[in-house]
Amino acid sequence: MISFMNDYGQTAHPAVIAAISAAQGKTFTGYAEDEACQTAAARIRALCEAPHAGVYFIPGGTQANLTLIASVLRPHQGVICADTGHINTHETGAIEATGHKVLPLPQAEGKITAQQIRGFVAAHWADPTREHTPQPGMVYLSNTTELGTVYERSELKEISAACRELGLPLYLDGARLGYALAAADDLRFSDVAQLCDAFTIGGTKQGLMYGEALVITDPALQKDFRYHIKQRGGMVGKGFLMGLQFEAILQDGLYLALARQANAQALRIQQAFTAQGISFLGDSVTNQQFPILKECQVESLAQDFAFSRIQHMPDGCWALRFCTSWATRDEDVDRLIEAVEALSRA
Repeated sequence: MISFMNDYGQTAHPAVIAAISAAQGKTFTGYAEDEACQTAAARIRALCEAPHAGVYFIPGGTQANLTLIASVLRPHQGVICADTGHINTHETGAIEATGHKVLPLPQAEGKITAQQIRGFVAAHWADPTREHTPQPGMVYLSNTTELGTVYERSELKEISAACRELGLPLYLDGARLGYALAAADDLRFSDVAQLCDAFTIGGTKQGLMYGEALVITDPALQKDFRYHIKQRGGMVGKGFLMGLQFEAILQDGLYLALARQANAQALRIQQAFTAQGISFLGDSVTNQQFPILKECQVESLAQDFAFSRIQHMPDGCWALRFCTSWATRDEDVDRLIEAVEALSRA
């Protein structure tokens, strides 16, 4: 069985494994206050051109999201996001469990706009009974989105301007940020750091064993943040393992090179489905592709390939997800392409 199920099914890239192996026999300070984490944090600050940013290593994406969001919001506030946003659909109510409501907006291609944010906030403040509803307190985006689409620099710039005008911190979930940067024409780490108040640089889904780097550029949000990490269970004793991994993956452009490679493999898959006249749930340009297939076609592919059923469509078809990663091999994509081409002959 060839898997296109996810982008975190392998242990880690060989450079990451080598970095951990090379540290065998060394002794590190605990709780991410070690030399490896400091070196990785310095590399991230340089990459983002954000010398005063706080950099914090947290084991998982959901934990990073809830820790940051809960630290920013006051008790009566909620967080705006797309209705397909990860915090709204795939985190088991983690934000609500911290005492805050997710405030979803209708998405288009997985994205929301500055105009929507302004409209939602204006409607809240125009409501004479507004105290009976959560106050919008910040904005959450993910890049890439849940549909594999990308916020380009111009879109982020407009949303950032709206958030600063409205006094709302902007947080970007970058669990797949490398895939977004590799696909975008004019978006860099430094742009994300300039336009967002906080964001993550994903590791778990981008070649690491585990770990996310949470970057906080707004000094006001950095205050006491390590207390929040500890309280939410994210301050692990062996934090140095995350430092070693990020230090390795961010050397010599490896992080983005691996993302470009995964994107390219996904676009080969996209082209194969498109050639058979198969439509998609969204126009993804990154490592997640969402073709819409008939049940008989799904069953045919499922004999040899693992993938995800994402959405049952009104006509009985299924929107599927095929996901590539740094470890996706040419020969596995070749096999899938052959199987897709055979669908038209079935």
